Amino acid sequence: MDSIRFIDDIDFAGTVAEAAPLPPRCPAADRSAVPVTIVLSVYDGAAFLPAQLRSILAQTCTNWTILWRDDGSSDGSAEIMRAFQRGDGAGRCVEIDASGRHLGIAPSYLRLLRAAPRGSVVAFADQDDVWLPDKIRRGLDHLGRLPAHRPALYCGRQILVDGELRTMGLSPVHAATPCFLSALTQNAATGCTIMLNDAARAVIAACAPPPPMVLHDWWAYLLVLGAGGVAHVDPCPMVLYRQHPDNAVGAPSLPVRALRALRRGPRAFMGVFRQNVGQLLAQDGVLTDSARRDLACIGRALRGRRRDRLRLIGALPAMARHGAVENLVFRLWLFVG
Repeated sequence: MDSIRFIDDIDFAGTVAEAAPLPPRCPAADRSAVPVTIVLSVYDGAAFLPAQLRSILAQTCTNWTILWRDDGSSDGSAEIMRAFQRGDGAGRCVEIDASGRHLGIAPSYLRLLRAAPRGSVVAFADQDDVWLPDKIRRGLDHLGRLPAHRPALYCGRQILVDGELRTMGLSPVHAATPCFLSALTQNAATGCTIMLNDAARAVIAACAPPPPMVLHDWWAYLLVLGAGGVAHVDPCPMVLYRQHPDNAVGAPSLPVRALRALRRGPRAFMGVFRQNVGQLLAQDGVLTDSARRDLACIGRALRGRRRDRLRLIGALPAMARHGAVENLVFRLWLFVG
């Protein structure tokens, strides 16, 4: 595992090896034949961008292009990206929008995704993380096992590190093969790990943006599964996920996550839940008949009485969060509503 020791004085080999073995390597010719479009929205990330860009340069699969835009930075992030575009990234790093207009996280990433060329695998990248060298290759291996016409999303666990890349632990384990109903209750697809096949890219690009409180990663996860696609959560981490005060989301521990949820209360969670249901139903010609039926059933229960929501829990047992405690809280809040 020496290949992952590209950051001085940091060795994550044992951590990665304990999580899961890598799948068999595909032939070099196959890896190089699949173009990968890395989409990167930057916003005041100058302190961390150089490390992320170096980790992309260190990938074992080299057939990638970065599409990026600056979302209104004031710290020199755009200058770092443009210098990279002229230097080490010359010929495969493209700024798609030089306006510097602040759109917000989800709209910025959706603009980038819609600029990705047909036929490529799309990989979301965050400005403050570090990719292990096999990150792209592993995602391509998993996506390559699926029919090209079926929307597919690959994501994975993360090695949690602090701002100085000191190890803090691993992110929680989620089901390897989640379903649409479970995705409605909880996002298991962390954006910095997501890779999408071309069919998934087409589905997301054709749809409206997510509701205001929902980020691009959860929306992609919902759309892929709702369209009859598949999502695979890899138990083997391929990303060093920085946890620092300026994280847009981060990966809090279970106690911290539970405390935050209790402080927000059912109103905030159910508000997002209702918005997701409504926005998904508004996507014409995208969802499967089964997904639309389930969403219609959920919508009727949400508009009804508590006894209707209680029946819904029994009728759709797959609509559950990961972990017994979190699922109990979800069902209580759904009932209270």
